[in-house]
Amino acid sequence: MNIKLLCIGKTDDRNLDELISVYSKRLGFYINFELEIIPDLKKTKNLSEEQQKEKEGQLILDRLTPQDQLILLDEKGKEHTSIGFSEYLQKKMNSGLKTLVLVIGGPYGFSTEVYNKAQGKVALSKMTFSHQMIRLFMVEQLYRSFTILRNEPYHHE
Repeated sequence: MNIKLLCIGKTDDRNLDELISVYSKRLGFYINFELEIIPDLKKTKNLSEEQQKEKEGQLILDRLTPQDQLILLDEKGKEHTSIGFSEYLQKKMNSGLKTLVLVIGGPYGFSTEVYNKAQGKVALSKMTFSHQMIRLFMVEQLYRSFTILRNEPYHHE
């Protein structure tokens, strides 16, 4: 299985970017992982929130293939413990899935089309975090999940 993390907009904080890179490299030892950044929309001043979500949504949908399974990182998604999330990933791998695509949306969330295409939603917390920090948290949790699945000493219960 491949895992792709799609994100809207670049990470402005160099420190976050470095940590994301560290965990992305670590994750590469376990699975084929790709972090893809969809550039921020230009000239959004004249767009409503709904119009911005629709434009970002089309950019997300354009990057999917028919074999991909789309999972949204969404505040209304299912919360997991780290062990529960590792079990969730194991089930995805056991199912023969080719590519799991996790998406971190833009500042206003996802368009209706993206929600309709998604095959699941995952929440990292009930708290609100910046979209840039969520990238780091997600990559770290993916790494943690694979260390749990391999019984490596990274995670402590």
